Amino acid sequence: MAEGAVLGADGLRRCGWGESTEDYRHYHDTEWGRPVHGDDALFERVCLEAFQSGLSWLTILRRREGFRAAFAGFEIARVAEFGEADVERLLADPGIIRNRAKIEAAIANARTARDLDGGLDALIWRFAGEPDRPAPRTLGEVPAVTPESTALAKALKQAGFRFVGPTTAYALMQACGLVDDHLADCHVRTAGKR
Repeated sequence: MAEGAVLGADGLRRCGWGESTEDYRHYHDTEWGRPVHGDDALFERVCLEAFQSGLSWLTILRRREGFRAAFAGFEIARVAEFGEADVERLLADPGIIRNRAKIEAAIANARTARDLDGGLDALIWRFAGEPDRPAPRTLGEVPAVTPESTALAKALKQAGFRFVGPTTAYALMQACGLVDDHLADCHVRTAGKR
């Protein structure tokens, strides 16, 4: 994969990973790095990032609608009420990643999010990066972990969340627009997406 932004067949420069498949291209151009707010929307992202652990993000993207159907649209109040029968149902669902520990973590995380003072949005967005930090020029300049992601992971764990280490927290921050890791000459960054 190219280290810098690559020119697509459509004449637009993208972060190298964003040009690798049609699924990634659409996700890169329309969603990744754009600010996400709302407890349910952020809960979905926390869950999907946890399910992605050890897998490619493309695997998750391609099953996203299956996840949404299986997890009641990621409505925190509904998922928090899931019980053992739901765990068994989810373990039998071929539309998602069938990992008991991750399924149980998603349900436990819904209960934690439901009971969180101030809400999940407020907790996560406390750790937003500096908006004017220099844009990375290559993928090699994009970190996997930052002090902010380490602090976010710690805060989430202290609140009771599971499957939220510093690397997962940084991927969440990138995906939800808390940091902007689009490369300097990527069309999304240069178009002023914010």
